[in-house]
Amino acid sequence: MREQLLERTCEWCGEPVAYVGRGRPARYCSPVHRRRAWELRTAEARADRPVSEGGRTREPVREVVQRTETVVRTVPHPAPVGVQPARRLSGEPYTLPSDALEWIEALAVLRREVANPKVFPFREHIARACEKTLQVLRADVAEAQQVSAAGGESSD
Repeated sequence: MREQLLERTCEWCGEPVAYVGRGRPARYCSPVHRRRAWELRTAEARADRPVSEGGRTREPVREVVQRTETVVRTVPHPAPVGVQPARRLSGEPYTLPSDALEWIEALAVLRREVANPKVFPFREHIARACEKTLQVLRADVAEAQQVSAAGGESSD
């Protein structure tokens, strides 16, 4: 009569572990379970040692806690000195233009201010915005001319 081991169960989870027929049979189904079993065995051994040798103590755990309290205060931000809001040619505070004359005044102010160090970094953005505005204005003019030309032809 001959006996041959075919499989055994994992000592950690109980799942079957196949035996290939050579060497010592595996005791665990994965390296993770082998490591967990080792951690448990060594923890138990360390807990049984005297406290002076790194073992467990029966006294309650004492903790030293440092608590830091952060207070957030809002401080009003003072207005920068020397900064004045844009003004129209008439001297009134600047608001969004409402008619063609106000737009002309606003563009004149922008033309004067484009060399200002605070505006200078945005000159490319301003140029692109002006170019897009010009394209829309030209399209509106062309459309108005087509409408007036079509209206003139139909009246003939």
